[in-house]
Amino acid sequence: MLKLCTLSSGSSGNAVLAQADGTKILIDCGITGKAASDRLCAIGVDPSELDAIVVTHEHIDHIRGVGVLSRRYGLPVYASVGTWNGMIDTVGAIAQENIHYIEADTPFAVDDAIIFPFATSHDANESLGFTVSDGKKCLSLATDLGVVDRYVYDNIRGSELLVLEANHDENMLLNGPYPQRLKERIFSDSGHLSNRICGAICGRFLNEGGREKRIILGHLSQENNTPEMAFDTVRRSIEHAGGRVGGDIFVTVAGRGDPSPILEA
Repeated sequence: MLKLCTLSSGSSGNAVLAQADGTKILIDCGITGKAASDRLCAIGVDPSELDAIVVTHEHIDHIRGVGVLSRRYGLPVYASVGTWNGMIDTVGAIAQENIHYIEADTPFAVDDAIIFPFATSHDANESLGFTVSDGKKCLSLATDLGVVDRYVYDNIRGSELLVLEANHDENMLLNGPYPQRLKERIFSDSGHLSNRICGAICGRFLNEGGREKRIILGHLSQENNTPEMAFDTVRRSIEHAGGRVGGDIFVTVAGRGDPSPILEA
C-alpha cells in the first residue's frame, strides 16, 4: 500500500509524506519542526513513527525543519553530497550515524520502501527527485525543476501517485512585479515548471497509456499562480489529450499551509 500527502507546498515551505506499507518517509521539511509535527498529527501520523527524511535540495523552503526533526526523533537524513554541502550549516548538527549520502540513479532502501533518486535541473548544488516503491507500485515527487526531459519523464511515468510541479502561470509571471532577472531564472531550464508544461506532461501520460494516476499539483507560486488557474490549465490539457479529470486521472492542488488529501494506491 502506498500513500502520499503534501503537508505544505510552495515557496514558504515544502514537506511531503510518502508511505510504503509500514514505512513513513518525509520528503523535505521546509517548514518548522513544530509545524511539520502538527500537520502530521492532523492526518493521524505520530511524528515519532517517521523512518527517515530524504531531501531534494538545499534551498531553505525544503530544509528549514530537517535538523530539528532529525535530532528530536533520531531520524536518518538522506541527501546528495552537493545538498549536504549546501545545507549542513543551516540544518545544524546531525548525529553522524544519521548522515547518509545518496546519488542519482542509485536506489536505496529504508525498511519497506525502495527509493530511486533521479537528477533534476534546478539552480541548486545537486538536486534530486524521488520515486518510492513498495515493490509493487510507485509514487514520485518531481518539483523544483525547470524541465522534464526524457530521463525525468521515464523516472515518473510508471508511478500511480505523483506530486508534480505547477509553479506559475506564464502570463502572470511575465506581466507581474518580479524583477526581470528573477523572471528569467524561473522561466529557465533550471527554474520551475509552469502550469502549461505540467499540463502537457499529464497529457503525455494519457497519450502513452498512463492512466489510473492520482496527481497533486505542487509548489504553486503565491504571486504568479492560483490553485484555480493551475487546476484549470491541467484539466484542459488532459481533455485535449482525450482524457477526463476524475475519470482517467485524478488531480488535486496542494495547499500552501494545510495537508492535501491523502492519496492511496
